[in-house]
Amino acid sequence: MRLIAGSLAFAFAVLIGCAQAQDPQSPDTAHLQRAARLADQLRCLVCQNQSIADSGADLAVDLRREIKVQMGQGRSDREILDFMVQRYGDFVLYDPPVKTTTLILWFGPLLLLIAGGFVAFRSLQQRRNREAPQSLSKEDARLAAELLGPGTRGRSR
Repeated sequence: MRLIAGSLAFAFAVLIGCAQAQDPQSPDTAHLQRAARLADQLRCLVCQNQSIADSGADLAVDLRREIKVQMGQGRSDREILDFMVQRYGDFVLYDPPVKTTTLILWFGPLLLLIAGGFVAFRSLQQRRNREAPQSLSKEDARLAAELLGPGTRGRSR
């Protein structure tokens, strides 16, 4: 509930800021759009499945504030993103670069899917082998008939 309330508050603040601007290309509107674009590129480290623009977590609020502070200092988008990566690592980016430290982010889900498929295949294969009826060879049938006694010779399959 708190997450939704925080997201709505941020959305209303952006809408109110946009509604107050007379010119759609005014510095305030452009400033808000740029901050929103940057916030969409960064992952909330608390929620992990939301951008900081969508998250109401305290850390996301702090990161949005940090974006605005750095924009006020005249930093470029690249400089702001680099700052966030330096502070929080590549995982903070929604689209992290492919390198040795992020391979698990890129290929982990695929590896889990392959491993799950392999386990399911082996499990089904073992179940099928357990349930398949085993037929006796002629030698095994003769031996079983001998062990069971003289009255069972005609009953073998």
